[in-house]
Amino acid sequence: MVLMGRTGFAELPLHSGKAPQWLVKRMIRLAREISTIIIDEYGRGVFLQRLSDPYWFQAFGCVLGYDWHSSGVTTVVTGVLKSALNPEEHGVAVCGGKGKASMRTPEEIVEVGEKFNLSTGTIERMKYSSRLSAKVDNVAIQAGYPLYHHAFFMTEDGKWAVIQQGMSLRDRTARRYHWLSDAVRSFVVEPHNAIVGDAKREIALDMTARESGGCRERSVDVAKEDPRRVARMLKSIRPSYQRSLKEWIKCGSLHDAGGYVAEFLSMPLTVNWKALKKVYEFQPRDYEELLGIRGVGPATVRGLALISEIIYGEKPSWRDPVKYSFAFGGKDGVPFPVDRRSMDESIRILRDAIEQARIGDRERLRSLKRLRRLIPEGEF
Repeated sequence: MVLMGRTGFAELPLHSGKAPQWLVKRMIRLAREISTIIIDEYGRGVFLQRLSDPYWFQAFGCVLGYDWHSSGVTTVVTGVLKSALNPEEHGVAVCGGKGKASMRTPEEIVEVGEKFNLSTGTIERMKYSSRLSAKVDNVAIQAGYPLYHHAFFMTEDGKWAVIQQGMSLRDRTARRYHWLSDAVRSFVVEPHNAIVGDAKREIALDMTARESGGCRERSVDVAKEDPRRVARMLKSIRPSYQRSLKEWIKCGSLHDAGGYVAEFLSMPLTVNWKALKKVYEFQPRDYEELLGIRGVGPATVRGLALISEIIYGEKPSWRDPVKYSFAFGGKDGVPFPVDRRSMDESIRILRDAIEQARIGDRERLRSLKRLRRLIPEGEF
């Protein structure tokens, strides 16, 4: 086990294999006890807030007995919570999951929403939130991490959170995205509670950045044009000899520290013209409506962004929005000072929940020892 709390950062390398059943069963039992105490003591809203905090989520996974630094923390902990949380008892449920399980998210939202007696309108808004949060992280942010996991947390109060993860097969790293309904003011303008991972790309297309505002508006204007005109514009900016973005992005090499080449940002050879025809017929009012149209994928978004920049001068952000998953900052002030209040509050909530949980003394002691490993000496 890597004791990342003492060094100030966490990495999420991809690990193969599955968590053993004997461990998963114990994690479910412990997660149920800890979650029950937190929900009873602090409420469902605070529980979602904690899950949407990447540092707390990482610490929670460690307390449950899973590896601190493994990308599997995301899939295993959300899967454990899906089994541990009882909608009738806790007023919180988890929909979706890894791979094919993520495809059932809309159906599960409807099932849980009916159990919670939520209105049809609220259920539809939750389905929309689930779908658009996934669309944003798959399409509006292009850093080479297609999603393979989507967990949607919902409460009987109509609140929600999303924890989803993308994977880069090229360098075998993962990236996790955290969303919280209370924090979302716009789905397309810096909507995340956090984006964490251990690899930062030198260039990445981020259409959710505030500085991409002009490019978003121009992309909508272009998409509302006749697709034949869009095709001519795309052809005009794609000379036969130009095969990548190197000529357009003035930020040095396309290689980052890990030797990664931004092939996913190549000039699109084509876009989904059927989707653009839908856009033309629908005439979306804004970028959120544009993204919400089925068939508008990464190549289409990239093509519209390049037209907006090269022809109209409206540049998107090419800065990677990922934040390294530092555990509460570093004791030496690098990359930022320790947020003592946040750290102390997280420790207190986890420690109180463990101590109050109806579990055996040995299991309680092991959990407290794992929690102790995450924090500096003298702070426990």
